[in-house]
Parts: sequence; C-alpha cells; structure tokens
Amino acid sequence: MDAGVSELFGSGNGHSSGSQGVASNLKPGNGYGVIPKKAGAKNYKKAKARLSRNFKPSNNTPYLPPEAEEGNIEYKLKLVNPTQYRFEHLATQMKWRLQEGRGEAVYQIGVEDNGMLVGLSEDDMRASLKTLHKLAEKVGADITVLREQEVDYDSDVPRKIAEVLVRKVPDDQQFLDLRVAVLGNVDSGKSTLLGVLTQGELDNGRGRARLNLFRHLHEIQTGRTSSISFEILGFNSKGEVVNYSESRTAEEICESASKMITFIDLAGHHKYLKTTIFGLTSYCPDFAMLVVGANTGIAGTTREHLGLAMALKVPIFIVISKVDLCTRATVERTVRQLERVLKQPGCNKVPMVVSSTDDAVTAAQQFAQSPNITPIFTLSSVTGESLDLLKVFFNIIPPLSNSKEQEELMQQLTEFQVDEIYTVPEVGTVVGGTLYSGICREGDHLVVGPTDSGQFHNLTIGSIQRNRSACRVLRAGQAATLALGNFDRSLLRKGMVMLSPEMDPTICWMFEAEIVLLFHAKTFHKGFQVTVHIGNVRQTATVEAVYGKEELRTGEKAVVLFKFIKHPEYLKVGAKVLFREGVTKGVGHVTKLQSITHYQPSQDEDDEA
Repeated sequence: MDAGVSELFGSGNGHSSGSQGVASNLKPGNGYGVIPKKAGAKNYKKAKARLSRNFKPSNNTPYLPPEAEEGNIEYKLKLVNPTQYRFEHLATQMKWRLQEGRGEAVYQIGVEDNGMLVGLSEDDMRASLKTLHKLAEKVGADITVLREQEVDYDSDVPRKIAEVLVRKVPDDQQFLDLRVAVLGNVDSGKSTLLGVLTQGELDNGRGRARLNLFRHLHEIQTGRTSSISFEILGFNSKGEVVNYSESRTAEEICESASKMITFIDLAGHHKYLKTTIFGLTSYCPDFAMLVVGANTGIAGTTREHLGLAMALKVPIFIVISKVDLCTRATVERTVRQLERVLKQPGCNKVPMVVSSTDDAVTAAQQFAQSPNITPIFTLSSVTGESLDLLKVFFNIIPPLSNSKEQEELMQQLTEFQVDEIYTVPEVGTVVGGTLYSGICREGDHLVVGPTDSGQFHNLTIGSIQRNRSACRVLRAGQAATLALGNFDRSLLRKGMVMLSPEMDPTICWMFEAEIVLLFHAKTFHKGFQVTVHIGNVRQTATVEAVYGKEELRTGEKAVVLFKFIKHPEYLKVGAKVLFREGVTKGVGHVTKLQSITHYQPSQDEDDEA
C-alpha cells in the first residue's frame, strides 16, 4: 500500500498517534476502555486509604486504568458475605453492566476502583466467586472464569485476581449477534475454516469441511466461493460452543445461544471482487477476519482485501491457516511478512501474535478498544492446532456499539436495506438485508423504493426470520429475512430500502463526495465511469465534475460530482463511498445530495386509494 494514503488508512479512527503507547501496554489484563475524568479522582482517595491500612505495595505494583462509570467492565475488591441490602445493590449494578454490554459484562475481582491490582487470598477469592455466582443467578445470567493471575506484592500470602465473564441466559431470542466478514486470497482456506468452526468436525485435508457452505454447483466443482454465504457459530451463557456438531438445526442453535457470531463468507478470487466489496459495504460487519495461507503468505488479493477493510474502517484480525503444511520456520516467515505490512505507514497497525488462552483473552479486549491492535492467530483446520484460541477470542470479543447507541438507533424511524431477493414456494417474495434503524414487527406497513422513476410502493411485512429461525421483533443493527407475501418480485432490486411511510427520503440521481484516489493508472477526470458502492447501493456512475481541479492523480483528494447511470438511489450525507473500475480505486464519503424528489406514492397506490 502506498505510504501516501496513510492519512486515510491510519488516521480515520483517531488512534494512529497512540499506537506505540498501546503496543507497550500489551500485558494480560491491561487497557480497559476510556477513563472518565471524574472516575479516577473520586475513587482514588478512598482506595488509597483502604490500601495503606492493609498492604505495603512493592515498587512494581501493577495497575489497570481506573474503573469507567459507563461500559460493561466492573472492578470489585472482594464480595465476601454481603448484607441483604448490599446484595440487592450489587444485583442492580450487575444488571446495569449487562445492559451496557448488551448481555455481557466482565468483572475484575481483587481490583480497586482506581485500577490497583490488590489481589485476594484463596479463601476470599472462593467466597467472592460464590457471591458472584449467586448475583448472576438472580439476574438470569451465568459466569465463566476467564483467567486467574497471581499479583506480585510484598506480602506473605499469595494473592490472586480473577477475570470473570458474566453473560445473560438467552430469552425471547435476544442473543448478542456479531457479524464477521471473512476475507482473504483464493485458496487461503476461508470456507474450510468456517466449515470446521460451524460444523464442529476437522477437515480431511481435501476440503470436505467446506462442502456444506457452498451454494452453487460450480463452487463445489472448483472449490472456490463466488457468492456470499452466511454461517453461524453460537456460544451459550457458560461460554461453551453451540454449533451443528450435535445435529442441531439453526433454530436450536439460536434458542440455546446467548451470543451468535454470523460469518459472512466472501469470495477470494479477483473476478468476484465486486461481490466481496458488496458484502463489506452492505452487510455492515462488526469485524473482518483476513485468512492468509501459511504456505503462500501475502499473495493475490490479500493486500487488496486488507486495504478495503481499512478504507471502510472495519476492525481487522488475521488468521494464518494451513500451518500443518509448513515448517515452523515458514509459518514464522509468514508472520514476519504480515507484521511488516501492518506496521508500515499505510496501515499503522500494532500486530499481536496470539499463542495462549491468556493472549486470546487479552487480544479480544484490546482489539475492541483500539482498532490499531491486530491479533494474529496461527492454526490448522486439519489438525485443529490453536483452533480453541480462536473460539476463546470469539466467545469474549465484545460488541463495538454500546446499549445507549443501540437504543438511539431503535428510537429512529424504520429503515431496512434490501440486499437479497428470493421467491420461496408457499411463502412468496422474501427479502434479506439489515435493519439500519428503528424496529420492525410482523404486520408493519412500510414503503419500498426508489423505482426507476424515484417512487415508492406500499407493502406489509409478513413473517420475520433471523438466522433461519422465526422472530417476532427485529431491532436496529440486526440482519434478517422478511416475507412480503404476494408482493410483485419484479418491482424489487438490490439496493432498495424499506422505510416508514412517515420518513421523507432523499432520492437523487447526482451526489457530491469528498474522495481520495487510492490508485489510478492514468488521470481521473470528468466523464470517467466507475462502479460506486455506498452501503447496499452498487451502480455505475459518471464523473460529472471534479471541483477545483482538472484531473486527479493517485493519492490526491478532491470533491467530485457523480451521476448514476441507470436509476436514482436513496442516499444519506456522510455515507462511506467506495468506487472502482479496473485498477482504479478510491474511497471517500457523501458530502451533498442533489435531491430530485421527496416521497411520492406510485400511480397504482393512488388508484387503490
């Protein structure tokens, strides 16, 4: 990647300047989130006074950042025989932390509010974990001890801290759902790895594990993914894997899982690049998993996929597969090659190789807090080597958005992006996609569009399915399929949106975007045609004007006016834009819409009225 685009790839998340500081802080249990101004000061005096009575800390006393008042991480020094009043207070506090983490919370036992790792004796730790278990039972959750660690103090008794995951038992299908886009060059082992994770059986070395994932005959014959497929991996409230290994249906997995990882298996071959970009822009993945073959290293589309994920600001972690085919020296060479690419100015990432369960726990927490951290796993889908570390990572990784952001999105008007259209026997027309905002229920009346003339049609939602099982209510950020009954399929296309009738959508043929040209063979100028990707919109557009410049070269910025060729689209200011044509590539965001119309019912609706 060109160092000239480091500003785009490195700075957009506001963490690039601090990456060196993060690297030095990669010790187990360090780096827990934002530190509010008041949290440290308020708790410090109280904590210091208590501490000075009991301990004489050594010079190298380890610390965590002071406890944040928001978020799902709670510090507790000890929980031994609480009074009834105190127990009720602790239960309320646990409910709040679970709500903040959308059903998950992490408790650090043996830690002061100011972040000092004090530790507890064996008896106190056992009593504290027992109290925590009772609290979890009261609020309908389970606990899993992630790790215990001895703390270095000048005291005669060995002292420990414990890190505990508290997770709600699923009720009414409100499991935590995270989407992971799977990227990587062709033949790097993406589909095989997903087959092993979701089916629970190791591969035979010839691709047997991936056969269940393919959707087309030519994919089975060539062994190459050409379409987007979805696979699910669940974890129950105790942190155990829930997958198809016990001949479960998708519905059973959803019922028993408290946390669901939905994998979006994308194509690795260059000729299916438009499908891969559509998967990254349309399905709004929380994370991206880049799979690299240990035997081939960084080859083919690997760099391109890495660049796409960074341009779209999707946090990325790396899995080096096929380690059973190579010597240890070859695997280490591939790791070093990746580290070099990640550290260069265009990426500005901090690689973190995961080699133990402790590393996997730390990696999951660091990764969610700083997009610069890039965990690297080395595993085999044939021998199963280090596969458990990846499962630990998936089990612990928290959602990027907190409950407050989720609530705000749910209070907005309904907006559902249409990504897939099917006709199902005895059900009728079915659309698949993501609910961007609001809440969607069976029987809701929405409008879908825009048509070629910029109009919208009325429709009614029939049944809703999430992860192949029936669902009553769909909330913002969730992906699902909606049955539309006998609605005419020919009126629908990918890239449409389904909206609340009260919404006043902006439909446009032309829009302005501030872009950076990542790569272009010649010069980029007025009249040039590119394929534009904005969310679920994918259409050819013409460059109508390049403001302030005659032409653009690689690495240059400008505001450009685009015009769609086929039909108008529903867009929003601020939406990310990615465009390409052959080797030409660029990214940016929408700055202005030239609205052609506001909501207009179509002619047939007027007739019905």
